[in-house]
Amino acid sequence: MFNIFKKVFKRTNEAIKEVAPEKKKKITKDEFEDILLEADVNYELVEKFLEKLPNTINRGEAYNALITVFQYKADWKDDIEVKPFVDMIVGVNGAGKTTTMAKLARYHQKDGKSVIFGAADTFRAAAIEQLTRWAKKLDVPIVSTQQGHDPSAVVYDTISSAIAKNIDHVLLDTAGRLHTQTNLGEELKKMVRTANKAMPNAPHRKMLILDGTQGSSSINQAKVFNELIGIDGIIITKLDGTAKGGSVLSIADELQMPIYYIGTGEQPDDLIKFKADDYVNTILDGIFI
Repeated sequence: MFNIFKKVFKRTNEAIKEVAPEKKKKITKDEFEDILLEADVNYELVEKFLEKLPNTINRGEAYNALITVFQYKADWKDDIEVKPFVDMIVGVNGAGKTTTMAKLARYHQKDGKSVIFGAADTFRAAAIEQLTRWAKKLDVPIVSTQQGHDPSAVVYDTISSAIAKNIDHVLLDTAGRLHTQTNLGEELKKMVRTANKAMPNAPHRKMLILDGTQGSSSINQAKVFNELIGIDGIIITKLDGTAKGGSVLSIADELQMPIYYIGTGEQPDDLIKFKADDYVNTILDGIFI
């Protein structure tokens, strides 16, 4: 697992190397500040770290500072004993929602669980087509309709089908919503209400997909979605293609939400559970001997 983290954050560590070409046993506060800013950690968070650190910092001190970001109380909703377990996948267009759904399906399949897709992004025909292709490739049933039809109907039918067929996991796609599109925001709220009608307490998780290449700017997106429907957890995609890996610290600090998974590539198997300890140690491996 740790080696996978090294692969995912390779570009981030390459960016760190440009600021700090040589690894050391100790670094100064100024060096640590430059490194964290280069990796796209929010300036305010960097200052918060530096306040608690001595003028010369060793690896242990750096680790203790960074790991505190993840030590918040969060309601992890991955151990709810319910069948089907309903995940609603939300996020802006281009963040990787549909591909992440395929990865989640594969993740559950490897665990011996059955999955059904709900193509509730009826805003774009391309989204329905893309999810249908993944469904065929992964041998996953899918409930879909035509572009422009009521997405809430898809939500209801997908959950009802999962109950009837005794399926373990429901994965619901949704349209990429921006905070300027009020009508789409209201539609998303209706989909949540409809899921609850189809099955009490569904969706059990509302998972936000954040594009890792956007760095800390994705935090504002998260806040908008959280205000709309309340987000239960985060999946960060495309971290293998960016030098902004430090933004994970900013995301955790600002949102105080569980980070469930990170994407590690383009294929269905390229999804791993996020582990704060492995993440922090991977970043520090680029700094210290």
